[in-house]
Amino acid sequence: MAYQTINPATGELVKTFPDITDSELDKVVDRAQACFETWRRRPVDERARIVRSAAAKLRANAQEYAGYLTAEMGKLIAEARAEVQLSAAILDYYADRAAHYLRPVEIDGVPGNSIETHPLGIILGVEPWNFPYYQLARVAGPQLMVGNVVIIKHAGNVPQSALAFERLFQDVDAPEGIYTNVFANFDQVARLIDDPRVRGATVTGSERAGAAVAERAGRALKKSVMELGGSDPLIVLKDAPLEATLDNALWGRMNNTGQSCVAAKRVIVIGKARGRQFLDGLVARMSALKLGDPADPATTLGPVSSENAMRGLLHQIDVVKQHGARVALGGGRPDRPGFYVEATILTDIDEHNPIYRQELFGPVVSFYVVESEAQAIELANATPFGLGGSVFTADLEHGRRVAAQIESGMVFVNHPTWTAPELPFGGIKNSGYGRELSELGFGEFVNRKLVSVTPAGSPPPSVTNAG
Repeated sequence: MAYQTINPATGELVKTFPDITDSELDKVVDRAQACFETWRRRPVDERARIVRSAAAKLRANAQEYAGYLTAEMGKLIAEARAEVQLSAAILDYYADRAAHYLRPVEIDGVPGNSIETHPLGIILGVEPWNFPYYQLARVAGPQLMVGNVVIIKHAGNVPQSALAFERLFQDVDAPEGIYTNVFANFDQVARLIDDPRVRGATVTGSERAGAAVAERAGRALKKSVMELGGSDPLIVLKDAPLEATLDNALWGRMNNTGQSCVAAKRVIVIGKARGRQFLDGLVARMSALKLGDPADPATTLGPVSSENAMRGLLHQIDVVKQHGARVALGGGRPDRPGFYVEATILTDIDEHNPIYRQELFGPVVSFYVVESEAQAIELANATPFGLGGSVFTADLEHGRRVAAQIESGMVFVNHPTWTAPELPFGGIKNSGYGRELSELGFGEFVNRKLVSVTPAGSPPPSVTNAG
């Protein structure tokens, strides 16, 4: 497959990188396995020192690292800097807490019995382009600190970002093989999954990519974690403060130019009058976004990541219109170079419209008005996805009750779905399985080993006749 940097703001091909050869890939796995045998035995404070050093290196070079994100996938420069800081925070989070997470846990009521946490080996990560460092940090942080080593196959359109993150560990003199980026093709990814030294696979990406890796890993009886698509609802209850909720809806949908699995893709407002009011406010806010060069701090609407992403999104908008939906704002491509899509709001979408159950990955809002809270919950759950969601209300306990009825892995009350090192991240249904971040993410690729200790000289277990 092609690994190349194409500037989304101009369409210019900047640089191309060759795929790894099969013989080079074999050497990568050999080095990673050799590294694992020593890395797993290093004291946790030594592992933490290396991971913290990588985080410090990332912060110290924040401007350079943010620049790769803007150049390769069009991320607004302020958002690129924020991703750099979040990624460093994730590395520090696990360096600070690994010793606590690794402590043996005594089993209540059974003296001498405890659960120990041990690493498995090489973990393969197949990662996407939309948050090029964050996705890597949430794999590298927990896996390196538990004592595993990591091989990463990153997305084809962010090769410089992938290499930059790998350099973090090279620059802090980490052991060769603890973290390796490979420009692998699909057949080589299959080879890695089949290799007995690779003990697990984690994927963030499309349903198609996740299903392919999960099937392959399952045949080899290997653990996998899947963080896939989403079509998150943002429910506006009748008592939600209007202006603050509008501001949150804008941020929740347009952060990263709408290219986020947990973006607020479907805004659901209760009540016709409130719906008109909310739509007017959302149109005003999205109309005010300033389209331009993502490296310019004044720009508030950048390009989408690639020509394919742009054309796919424009095609979805056309299909929505053909099935009777109305475009309340935007809907087209601006007259300028690069991979830009206008900030768009789609309304009057019924259940027969294909987009009713699809994911829109870009600066496009699906807007719904319903008559009751029950209808809002039903609509929120009428999707094959179940990643995140949000509920806005002045009544926090009421918000909790509504949140409990949303079929998803995460629900936020009075905040768009988002992420932090200490919050578990993951979904249900077609959004995948498993969790990343927090202590839950630390425990996905480990051996939870029972150790049972009985005093010397104890007799063998007695046999009870249950008949």
